[in-house]
Amino acid sequence: MSMRQTLKARGGATAAVAAVLALTLAGCGGGGDDKPKSPEKPASPPAQGAAASNKGPSPEPTEVIATLSGEAGMSLVINSVRRDSGGFVTVNGQIKNAGSQSFTRTSDWRGIELKGSGESVAGATLVDKVGKKRYYVLRDTESRCLCTTGISSVDAGKVVPFFAQFPAPPASTSEVEFSLPTFTSATVKISG
Repeated sequence: MSMRQTLKARGGATAAVAAVLALTLAGCGGGGDDKPKSPEKPASPPAQGAAASNKGPSPEPTEVIATLSGEAGMSLVINSVRRDSGGFVTVNGQIKNAGSQSFTRTSDWRGIELKGSGESVAGATLVDKVGKKRYYVLRDTESRCLCTTGISSVDAGKVVPFFAQFPAPPASTSEVEFSLPTFTSATVKISG
């Protein structure tokens, strides 16, 4: 076989491979709609522990319902206490460390130790003083709390988002007392 025939054969094979690849890639294309596609946003990883939560302060919500004082310069700011239509009350806020050292006694925040609670704020409670009833943080079917988890420490000057979900008191109850171990308690109004 001459050099010319070899190059011709290779060129034909290369063209055939390129054609097959082009058809394959065309077959893997979109759903045929001619709408321009918006770039997909990368999924943000869930916050794991204080390392993820302590990277920097998050933007501060404007409404402050209550501020609970804690030890060693810690404070818990409650930004909302909202009644959901599904029969829940969700408390949202921020845990702040205005102290000069990292706060590591977060194990006190988990309250009664149940399977799966780990580092969490599962020790938070709501008390309906009129109805004389205490509400604990809800748990899923595997006994994990429906609350902020993974806070092993709060570095000095850092802010950590906080949430806890409770069973809703009766609709006639508009105020409850919120508590979390190591912090003072506060009476807060339920909205929604």
